[in-house]
Amino acid sequence: MKNRDFDSWLSGFRESIADYGYYINFEKVHRNVDNIKVELNILNSLIGSKNIESDFENLVNKYPEVLKCIPLLLAVRAKEIYAIDSEGEFTYNFKKPNLSVEQYKVFMRKTGLFDLIENHIVNNLVDYATGVETGLDSNGRKNRGGHLMENLVESFIKKAGFIKDKTYFKEMYIHQITEKWNIDLSAISNQGKTEKRFDYVVKTPNMIYGIETNFYGGGGSKLNETARSYKTLALETDTIDGFTFVWFTDGKGWTSARHNLEETFDVMEHIYSIADLESKTINELFEEK
Repeated sequence: MKNRDFDSWLSGFRESIADYGYYINFEKVHRNVDNIKVELNILNSLIGSKNIESDFENLVNKYPEVLKCIPLLLAVRAKEIYAIDSEGEFTYNFKKPNLSVEQYKVFMRKTGLFDLIENHIVNNLVDYATGVETGLDSNGRKNRGGHLMENLVESFIKKAGFIKDKTYFKEMYIHQITEKWNIDLSAISNQGKTEKRFDYVVKTPNMIYGIETNFYGGGGSKLNETARSYKTLALETDTIDGFTFVWFTDGKGWTSARHNLEETFDVMEHIYSIADLESKTINELFEEK
């Protein structure tokens, strides 16, 4: 299979493998909002308030639990928020209040939340929080993108007849591989000092395959780093009898790191794209020499 032309191979890389669930995980969005829905509705009573500072103080004194909603209104996941200005520096705890109500009023005023609420800029804090959660969840696309490639490769592994936890294994560490099949992997673990984890491990009668998967829709320095590290890994595993490193990668992001990828392609036998997966069975890809 090393008769392949790199430029031709790279030209077949995909723009995207996004499915419908890639963009926003609405189940998670609604679950997170539901967890504070009661408190948000209590805060809704402040919308349009003519005396928001005193109304906020009365509300917090009566329902201190409403404070836990505040970080989300600023698109912050943490329960503590640090702030500093000419009047001092403060760490506000919104799960276990640690400052006076007066100081929390300062926070609400200086962050602009009082203005947001009293001037009817929003009409419903539950709806507003849902929008904020949706925005925050969009940050998870990178992780979901990685899982998309993992899931795609796993579907082909299953299609080839391999059975999970019997002939293929997900997220397996070097020490687990060593213990399960009594194979010496010290060449890739720096004599046991590093603990690498493979996305998948496939076991055939004559070989153990350690598999990495990734998809890069955009460029960046990480791609060069990945290509170099996988080149090193491929060269190290060549010295181990009974073990083969396999890399499934794709994505137009590689165009910006094509030279590093080509260097790895030149020395690595088992490097494949989605097009390779679609044109051959996993068994054929693994067994080709």
